[in-house]
Amino acid sequence: MKILLINGSPKGKRSNSLKLAYSFIKGLENGCTSNKEELSVDELHIASMNIGACKGCFACWQKTPGRCCINDDMQTVIKKLIRADLILWSFPLYYFNVPGMLKNLIDRQLPMSLPFMSSRQDGYGSGSHDARYDMEGKRHVLISTCGFYSADENYDSVLRMFDHFLGRGNYTTIFCGQGELFRVKELSVRTNKYLAAVTCAGSEYAMTGAISKETDAVLHTLLYPRDIFEKMADASWGINKRTGEKEPEDLIFTRQMAALYNKDAYDGKERVLEIHFTDLDHTYQIRLNKTGSQIFTDGSLSPTTRIDTPFSVWSAISRGEIGGAEALGKQMYTVSGDFSLMINWDKFFGSTSTVKNPEKKSPNMIEKKNPSMMTMLIPWIAFWIAVSIAPKVGALITLIVVAGIPFIMRNHEFVIWDQLSMIAVAVLSAAANVTGDGDIPTNIGYLVFGLFWLLSCLTKEPLCAAYVKYNYGGESAHKNPLFMKTNYILAAAWGLLYVLTAVWTFLLRRAGFGNLLIIVNNLIPILMGFFTMWFEKWYPAKMARGKRKEESSVP
Repeated sequence: MKILLINGSPKGKRSNSLKLAYSFIKGLENGCTSNKEELSVDELHIASMNIGACKGCFACWQKTPGRCCINDDMQTVIKKLIRADLILWSFPLYYFNVPGMLKNLIDRQLPMSLPFMSSRQDGYGSGSHDARYDMEGKRHVLISTCGFYSADENYDSVLRMFDHFLGRGNYTTIFCGQGELFRVKELSVRTNKYLAAVTCAGSEYAMTGAISKETDAVLHTLLYPRDIFEKMADASWGINKRTGEKEPEDLIFTRQMAALYNKDAYDGKERVLEIHFTDLDHTYQIRLNKTGSQIFTDGSLSPTTRIDTPFSVWSAISRGEIGGAEALGKQMYTVSGDFSLMINWDKFFGSTSTVKNPEKKSPNMIEKKNPSMMTMLIPWIAFWIAVSIAPKVGALITLIVVAGIPFIMRNHEFVIWDQLSMIAVAVLSAAANVTGDGDIPTNIGYLVFGLFWLLSCLTKEPLCAAYVKYNYGGESAHKNPLFMKTNYILAAAWGLLYVLTAVWTFLLRRAGFGNLLIIVNNLIPILMGFFTMWFEKWYPAKMARGKRKEESSVP
């Protein structure tokens, strides 16, 4: 497949539309590899070429048929157009049509047509001209971005023009609004999702000659809702909307960040986020409520959450160069006040993107959910309760439960602690059934369960983190020191609790206080559960405040 990429942007290789075109080509390459088809790409960047405007002299039809009287780079372009199998037209929308330099190229295609009127009906309009060269079988894809929140109804004149000289329905389009977002590094997490969809479209096009309805629907989905995009667009100009004065870079950045606030996440609690850029000594406040977000530069509000950070760090986080939680854990910035805003940051500022990556799944493939701690706990709970009541029968019941776990929890991924728990419980249940004694196996069970937690503290991932890390970015949570420290402490605490439970259970039973164990061994884990819920909120917030004792207006 010979591909000709025509970049019609005056920005050349800095073009936002070109980013989409390159992603589409990447998909084409993937598709051609699957089809074992060779692919070559030829690029034309019009901004660096010499292509003059058509003079309308018709010399290419009369005096020098098929050849323009202007001796410039258009002669090369025509040769490449004739040889190409697929032509990608990449351009931004300028005043509701193509940029002037691309229009010159389009006008200068006149030598490729014969002068005689044609009765063909494959074009658009009341007249047509036959092609001078064999152009049958050539395919065309139009890829473009515009500065409006949506591409809808902004490309009418572009479509009518291409309908005329390519024929209506003889080309494919990828038109994307909010095009300027593709140059903003801080929004790359969002724009990369769209580019991934464009790559998927290229792969489909290479294999089938079309873009699937599912992928096309994703390509027509807004990067951000209209109100959010327009706020970010207005802020990007860097001038005050009311006074017209130039604003500092960190204020522009803060305005764009505030624009990302998802007011649908409002939970009835008005918040005031205060950001102090320590390297610039600038402080801004963002009020977050049910109507949206508002920026204050005079410090007139009482903050509920305050972030002290170098601007360089915060902007690096927004560009995805470092994780926010990771940077906080390394105390590259500090947080005081209501820490719940930080815990739910993605909910308030990161859930407004409407783009989702198209996923290709086998119809027979079952999608597994993240691991669940219940997979590990169900066998143990069944064992301690059933065997304590009736050792022999309870052991059989527990073995049935263990055997059913792979079916009951089949939609969840299993981790090593799930597998070890099922093995341990099965062995202890068998021992209880054979001996008819439930005391010793249940007591050993407390010890083994506690050792699982303690031994996990010697690995790169404490036991509890294996289950809850998916709420904190999955594997990337390992880079978050706060997350890891919190879970190591909790794993050690739970492990110590169950080792001690084994000790006091043994001692109380020998002392004749077996009935008391029913209360103690059920009450203590419940209290530990409440402690865990408190600690996982209190400890990260405490560490986020940093080691320095600084005066703050935040309570």
